Amino acid sequence: MDMPTDMQHQAMGYDRAAQTFSPDGHILQVEYAEKTVRLGSSSIGMVCVDGVFILADKRTEDKLIVKKSANKIYEIDENIIASVAGITADARVLIEKAQVLAQQHRITYDSQIEPELMIKEISNVKQQFTQYGGARPFGVSLMLAGIHGKVSELYTSDVTGNYFSYYANAIGENDDRFKELLREKYAKELTLKKGIKLALDIFKEVQGKKFDLNRFELVYINCEDRQQVRLEGEEIEKL
Repeated sequence: MDMPTDMQHQAMGYDRAAQTFSPDGHILQVEYAEKTVRLGSSSIGMVCVDGVFILADKRTEDKLIVKKSANKIYEIDENIIASVAGITADARVLIEKAQVLAQQHRITYDSQIEPELMIKEISNVKQQFTQYGGARPFGVSLMLAGIHGKVSELYTSDVTGNYFSYYANAIGENDDRFKELLREKYAKELTLKKGIKLALDIFKEVQGKKFDLNRFELVYINCEDRQQVRLEGEEIEKL
């Protein structure tokens, strides 16, 4: 009985280092890291006519955990927020690097860093860890939302260090299903309130009986005042 190709590659050691290509052109350690990302908790980000937001499932149900210590959406700078899916410890390293870059940019240029420049810098770091020996890839997909001038922007960087700009996107568990529903229902004319309602409806549809509003965290930035607003649980429903 013939052994499947992926098992052959494992047996031959092509998955032992991030810088080793398999005969069919894959980097297996990177693909393993991508599977880790799809086990992570989900987030939906969306660009709206009056701002941008990220809605995240924190997936923390342990009553002993202090809720504020389990935030899923991070402030990078006043104009930028980010959410992650995958290994949270890996994500913390990237988030802290992003925060330092934002402060360095402020000191050097006396202005807020652009969201695209930020995602590019973080993506470069992630790419390096798919190329050099002695380290494994970051098991993290990062979604970054921000305001540049008065324009809302949303980016997602994958495990490989590649990134794209999006109108709406999802990362984490069931991301394919989330994206399918976003393609069907998203419209560029959505306001923040309507966009947030759409994101919640999509979570309800995908998660079914597992949906619990108290597990969710929302951060949005309005284009006019560029102020971040953070809401959790029932506060989201009131909005």
